[in-house]
Amino acid sequence: MSLRLVAAGGDSSFDLPGGRSYTIGRLAQCDLPVRDPTVSRRHAELVPDGAGLRVRDLGSTNGTFLNGKRVEEGVARAGDTLAFGRLGFALEELPSEPAAGDEELLDATILRQVPVRAPGEPLAPGSGTMGGLGVVTASVLRRAGSDAERQALQLALLLDIAQTLSRQAELDRLLEKVADVAFEVMSADRVGVFTGASGEALAPRIWRTRGAEMPAPASVPRAVARKAMEERLALLIENAPADSRFGEGTMHSHGVQSAMCAPLLGSRGCLGIVYLDNLSLIHSFDAGDLDFLSAFAGIVAVAIENSELVEQVRREAVVLSNFQRYFAPDLAAEIAGHAERVQLGGTKARVAVLFSDIRGFTALSEGLAPEATAGLLNDYFTEMVEIVFQHGGTLDKFIGDALMALWGAPLARPDDADRAVAAAVAMQRGLARLNDAWAARGRPRLEVGIGLSAGEVFAGNVGSERRLEYTVLGDAVNTASHLCAEAQGGEILIAEPLRAALAAPPPLAPVAAMQLKGKAQVVPVYRVEW
Repeated sequence: MSLRLVAAGGDSSFDLPGGRSYTIGRLAQCDLPVRDPTVSRRHAELVPDGAGLRVRDLGSTNGTFLNGKRVEEGVARAGDTLAFGRLGFALEELPSEPAAGDEELLDATILRQVPVRAPGEPLAPGSGTMGGLGVVTASVLRRAGSDAERQALQLALLLDIAQTLSRQAELDRLLEKVADVAFEVMSADRVGVFTGASGEALAPRIWRTRGAEMPAPASVPRAVARKAMEERLALLIENAPADSRFGEGTMHSHGVQSAMCAPLLGSRGCLGIVYLDNLSLIHSFDAGDLDFLSAFAGIVAVAIENSELVEQVRREAVVLSNFQRYFAPDLAAEIAGHAERVQLGGTKARVAVLFSDIRGFTALSEGLAPEATAGLLNDYFTEMVEIVFQHGGTLDKFIGDALMALWGAPLARPDDADRAVAAAVAMQRGLARLNDAWAARGRPRLEVGIGLSAGEVFAGNVGSERRLEYTVLGDAVNTASHLCAEAQGGEILIAEPLRAALAAPPPLAPVAAMQLKGKAQVVPVYRVEW
């Protein structure tokens, strides 16, 4: 039985196939990520089984509800309703797969039947397997009774090669597999894969000599490589000594008797070439070998691109997971995809800076057990950081029970100042909701003061060789910090530079200009009437 969660508004749904568990929450790493402020980061665990959907709350702030009743654990069935915080869903059963058609009708539609091999099975009598790949040696191919039989064997081999290379994500191992196949299938003494754009010096990615532990230095005739890449041609040289085009060049000096070369054509164009030669026999390759090499090179080119893509995705995933600790998810994705736009050494930037601080928290924490203090701060910071991220901000640091966030670095947006003020308002309103929920659990109420300013700062990595931290330094940071210290619980104070940068200011009330520490002149200050 397969189940589906359908949001109360019908605008989204999640299918829940059996055989595994699912987590729902605000974290992007959850199986079912949702964006609702009443849902905790990891809110609940869902396990579909034969009885229905087993639900387990993971210590959420706002609770998990089954048919309107708050539960720690329960079993939901099709037709029941679930709610995580205020986010509601209906549980539905998915229809089963349609049954197979009538056998007589099936028989009437069969036009041809051919046996299908499992990957890695021998392709023909006299052939074998190699590293999980069914292979046909050159001698087996040449013994084929007809061209049709040989083509069928080659096609089957190409399909096996495509399957094998598609499972190989690491490029170096992939190219080793390419060389193994080339030696087994064709009468080659040397095999090489060279990469590089047309007109550039080709770099040997792999160069192997049959039976030699230490192959000679990689070299491919420049004229052959250039013609294959520029004209996108697969080349067969049956009798190199008799071919006047190669004169006293690389082929002659290395004693090459016959050779083949094919371009590696991918979605980005020509990636390089695959090259084979024989040092003892002329006519060691024929037209059938060339056709096979052409198709083989196409498969190799796709495998190389896929391998590079997998590595790129892997690198970006690591970068993204690191960035998501400090940046909003959409900003983290933008940074990961455009790393060249981020000046890691440091640069000047115009930013909006926010400081928030809990009023009287030191005295408050003296009456709480250490674990209660940690739990209170964790729940508070979870909500506040989520609000910063929702408004496109960057988490700079935690300072005890204070938080510093900024907008405008490492990437700037035209409405950074407006986003910062909107985040401050959302933080005060979010804290009010938290206080209401905490009151029912006997937790103390919290109040925060918030200060904001804007201006040009240094933004970059600061620290030592052992530890670096991305932050901003400048007058705007100091001003925002001092305003935060002056703000009463529930107040949002902004300095004049930030007010001037707002495109759509909220209701503001001027307060008495303040003489802030480190400032020679008084600072015009405004209170946000949130």
